[in-house]
Amino acid sequence: MTKMATRRFLALIAAGLVTCSQADAATMKLSLDDALKMAHERNTMLKAARAKIDQADARIEQTRQGFLPKVTLSETVLQTNDPGAVLVGKLQQESAYYNLPNDLGDFSLKNLNHPGAITDFQTSLQVMQPIFNKDATIGRSMARSARKAQGFMTDRAVETIDLNVKKAYYGLILAKKNLDATEQSIRIMQGYSSEAARGYAAGLVTKSDKLSTEVRLAELRDQKLQIQDAIRNAEDALRTMLSLGPDDTVQPVGDLTVDAKLSASKASAEGRSDLKALAAFQEVTGYQHDMARAQYMPRVNAFAQQNWHDNSIFGTEGSSWTIGLNVQWNIFDGMATKGKVEEARAQAMEARYNYEAARQQSDMEIDMARRSLVTSRERIAVAGKSLEAAKVSFDFIGEQFRTGMAMSFELLMREQAWTWAKMRLNQAKYDYCIARSELEYYSAH
Repeated sequence: MTKMATRRFLALIAAGLVTCSQADAATMKLSLDDALKMAHERNTMLKAARAKIDQADARIEQTRQGFLPKVTLSETVLQTNDPGAVLVGKLQQESAYYNLPNDLGDFSLKNLNHPGAITDFQTSLQVMQPIFNKDATIGRSMARSARKAQGFMTDRAVETIDLNVKKAYYGLILAKKNLDATEQSIRIMQGYSSEAARGYAAGLVTKSDKLSTEVRLAELRDQKLQIQDAIRNAEDALRTMLSLGPDDTVQPVGDLTVDAKLSASKASAEGRSDLKALAAFQEVTGYQHDMARAQYMPRVNAFAQQNWHDNSIFGTEGSSWTIGLNVQWNIFDGMATKGKVEEARAQAMEARYNYEAARQQSDMEIDMARRSLVTSRERIAVAGKSLEAAKVSFDFIGEQFRTGMAMSFELLMREQAWTWAKMRLNQAKYDYCIARSELEYYSAH
C-alpha cells in the first residue's frame, strides 16, 4: 500500500469514528410533559423507590409464616458404637433380633455392652402449624400499613422529581433566554463600539469614550460566559434526572408561560402524599406497640413428625411418627418486654408529633409559595413596562450618539438599563413558573 493510500485509509477510519461518536450523541427536543414522562420511566431514584415497594410486598408475604405450616425434610447420618445408641438405632431400624431360648442376639449382655458399630440414616419429615400467635397477626397488619406508607412515599418521590425536573427545565429556558438577550446586546454594542472607533480615528471621540464602549463589551462577554455555564449546569441536571448519556443534549421547546389569571381556590395540603405516608407510619408505630404487648401472651404451635431409620440413605425400613402441641409463655424476661412496650409507645408519640409538625410546615410552605406566585406576577408587569421604557430610551440615545449629540456614558447607561430590564423580566417569569410548581408540590393535587 502506498503512502497516499495509507493516508486515505486512516482518514476514512477517522471519519468513521467521528460519525459513530456523533451517532452516539443525541439532541432531544422535549416539552415539559415529555421530560416529566421520561423522568418517570428512567430516573434511577424513582426506580429505587419502586424497589422499596417490592420489598414491602415481600415483607407482607413473609408474615404468612404466622398462619401457614412450616414443612421441613431432613436427612441425618451417624455411625456409632455407643451401647445405648446402637440398641436404640437397631430398634428404630427394626433390625434388632433375638432367638430364644439359647440365643439372646442383640439383647445378650455381651452384645449390649460391646456392640458393633452401627450406621443409621434418619429421614425426617416435620410439619409445624401455628395455632395461636398474636404478635404474628399484628405483624401482618403492621406490614400492610408499612406497605401503604411506602406507596405514599413513592408518590412523593415522583412529585419531588417532577419539581426538580421543572426547576432544571425552566432554569435551562431562563439561561437560554438570558443568553439571547446578552448576545443581542453584544451585537448592538459592537456596532456602537465600531462607530466610537471611527469617531476616535476622525478626532470626534475621545479615547476615554472609545475605551468605555470596549469595557462594556468585555463585561457583556464575561456575562455571556457565566450564562453559558448556567446552561451547561441546567443541562447536566436534566441529563441526570432523565438518566441520559453525557453527550446527549436536551433542547426545551416550551417557554416561561404565565397564566392569564390566578386560581381563586385556596390551596390545601390535606391529602398530600407525604402527609399520608406519615399518617400510615403512625399506624405502623401503633401496631409495633401492640406487638410488644402481645409478647406477654402465650404462643401455641402444633407439630407432627414422621421418621424413617435405615442403614442406607433415604431408606424406609424403620418408620415412626410423633404428634404434639407446644405452648410457650414468657413469664419473666428480665424486664426486656416491658422496655420494648415503653419504647414502642414513645415511637408512636414521636410519629404523632412528626405528623403534626409536617402539617404545620406544609401550611407555611403553601403560604410562602402563594405569596411568591402573586409577587412574581406583579414583578412581571413591572418588568414589562420597565423593558418598554428602557428600549425606547436606549433607541433614542443611540440615535443621539450616532449624530454626536450624546456622550458614550449616556449610551452605556441606557444599554445597561435595557439589558438589565430584559433579564429582570426573564427572571420574574422564571420565578412565577417555579412558584406555581412549588404551590402544586406543597398542596394536594
